Amino acid sequence: MKQNSGTFLNYCRGAAIGVSMLLASGQAFAGDISAISASIQAGVEVLRVDFSEPISSSPTGFATQSPARIALDFHGVGNGTGKSGYDINLGNLKSVNIVQAGERSRIVLNLKSPASYKTEIQGKSIYLSLGLSSESGAVSSMPAAFSESQNNDVLPLKDIDFRRGSDGAGRVIVNLANSQVGVDLQQQSKGLAIEFMRSSLPEGLRRKLDVTDFGTPVRAVTTTQAGERVRMFIESSGDWEHSAYQSDNQFVVEVRQKKVDLSKLTQGPGYSGEKLSLNFQNIEVRSLLQVIADFTNFNIVTSDTVTGALTLRLKDVPWDQALQIIMDAKGLGMRKTGSVLWIAPKDEIDARTKKDFEAAQAIQKLEPLKTQAYQLNYAKAADILTQLTATGGAGSSTNTRFLSERGSAISEPRTNQLFVTDTPSKLEEVRLLLASLDVAVRQVLIEARIVEARDTFGRSLGIRLGGTDLRANRGGDGGYGIGGNNRVAFGTSYGEAVASSGAGGTNNTSGNFVNLPASLSNVSSVGSFALSIFNSAANRFLTLELSAMEADGKGRIVSSPRIITADQTKALIEQGTEYPYAVTAPNGATTLAFKKAVLKLEVTPQITPEGNIILDLDVNKDSRGETTTQGVAIDTKHVKTQILIENGGTVVIGGIFEMEETNQENKIPLLGDVPVVGNLFKSRTKESTKREMLVFITPKVISDNGPRK
Repeated sequence: MKQNSGTFLNYCRGAAIGVSMLLASGQAFAGDISAISASIQAGVEVLRVDFSEPISSSPTGFATQSPARIALDFHGVGNGTGKSGYDINLGNLKSVNIVQAGERSRIVLNLKSPASYKTEIQGKSIYLSLGLSSESGAVSSMPAAFSESQNNDVLPLKDIDFRRGSDGAGRVIVNLANSQVGVDLQQQSKGLAIEFMRSSLPEGLRRKLDVTDFGTPVRAVTTTQAGERVRMFIESSGDWEHSAYQSDNQFVVEVRQKKVDLSKLTQGPGYSGEKLSLNFQNIEVRSLLQVIADFTNFNIVTSDTVTGALTLRLKDVPWDQALQIIMDAKGLGMRKTGSVLWIAPKDEIDARTKKDFEAAQAIQKLEPLKTQAYQLNYAKAADILTQLTATGGAGSSTNTRFLSERGSAISEPRTNQLFVTDTPSKLEEVRLLLASLDVAVRQVLIEARIVEARDTFGRSLGIRLGGTDLRANRGGDGGYGIGGNNRVAFGTSYGEAVASSGAGGTNNTSGNFVNLPASLSNVSSVGSFALSIFNSAANRFLTLELSAMEADGKGRIVSSPRIITADQTKALIEQGTEYPYAVTAPNGATTLAFKKAVLKLEVTPQITPEGNIILDLDVNKDSRGETTTQGVAIDTKHVKTQILIENGGTVVIGGIFEMEETNQENKIPLLGDVPVVGNLFKSRTKESTKREMLVFITPKVISDNGPRK
């Protein structure tokens, strides 16, 4: 049957079309609209339309959500009521308008809120029942049944399949016996319940598909036979939404994860059109495309080669997805130019596109050349010339990367100008390119403070043990008698021993038997403690002096190099000494070479769009080491890293840590080894030195007024 869809005038243009459309095929009939009345039956608003002649088929119609309206088109019917409007104000129905255009009359129902509808023919009258609204005001935009059955016999389904879409949606695909199978789709809390009227299910399809592993909202698909119907339940989990459509003999249900984004109005993945529902039975493709054009702001131009008919049923599908389904079903393609869509077979579009490209290429080869001079202010003309004329690869010396095959360019370094010869369109592309390349490059000031922190600790313990012979100092006999007029005296030296024994010499009352005082390098004095073993009235007495020293020193060697460089340009600063060393050449001769011991800062900054700075750092701090037979060794400390710092911020890089500990013990042989008492003949020294190199980096972006704080 052929459906005359018409253009639907301009009624829906400019409306926010959350479209719900129901079109059924039918033939035009003669007669007039004689009367219109409304009533409420069982809580439902019912509109009655009387005609002068019996009605043989339902009218075509559609509904809009904003404003809330329902429109019914009657072909070959005039307005015999003599009125163009009725004020109803009954429940959800506000008013009814009648519009006649040629041999077609349209009845428009103005509603308070969107509602579904259902039509029923009884003789010379049509009854239109509005759907019930919920307490929240939400309504269904379609009758309960997805599509009515038009088959007289029970026919078997051909196949049931499940696939995962590229957007993560679960797609249940059912191959129907024909395009006349009725479908009833109901959404439930745990999934979708679908019934295929007057259909049977072969034994091989009576199974449960566990599709959990596909990673979609669909968990299982169960299909069973129930009388003359086939029941399918699609079990889903999570927060999901669905869309359903039928193209000829194939019925598809898509269940996808719902993505809530309040800043977007997109109704489906990759599709931004308002949702609509369609029900077309064997309609011509050209007429179907015209219907799509009536509800969009696009003008659709179809090629003369677009032919054929299509049965299409959609439920809650964005209109641009509906258009794509139509084109995929018939092997069509689309080209968009402004607000005009040209639709034709894909082969025809590909051939036209290829022809256009070949024509453009031919025109480019014949188009006259022009020469244009470009003044560069910041970039160097020679550098830009290299980029414009760089070859595309090995062996392609004639084909440049940016200019056309006939294009050429030269640079003039004295005035920093670039002269390009090419087609006018290519010259315009060069102008736009130079506008992006020839810009002032921001600069960065990098301050580096290289700190070598030292922590030195030393501790030393010592002892002095001395004796004095008071009798010898007073003129008596010194020392101790051992027989045969022999005496023995003790002292730290021969002179002191003689003096203490009264044998002559200068008396030294401060002489020591043991002299091992505390001592540290670079220390002028130490603490001491003295103790007399015998009092001064005795002939002889011993003196014991303990000495100790503890030192704690810290020092810093600070170097502070600064450098300024352009964004994404490497900069290097170094200072130090080069030491010579001998090198043997391959011919046996000895030559002189040099090795560096320098403080070096190498940095490459990159300013991010947020104003932060990425630094590629390479820091060296070398110093002279020990001298070997081969020359001077170099002690080096090296840090190389990449860091992200905010503008004006400081980051510390460390980790090169050295620690040196030394323990030294001085003692008198043999006596120092005696247990306990041997401690009187020893001195101990302990030193600990710690060193760590720290690098403090502070980058600042330099503006016209100086570094940004």
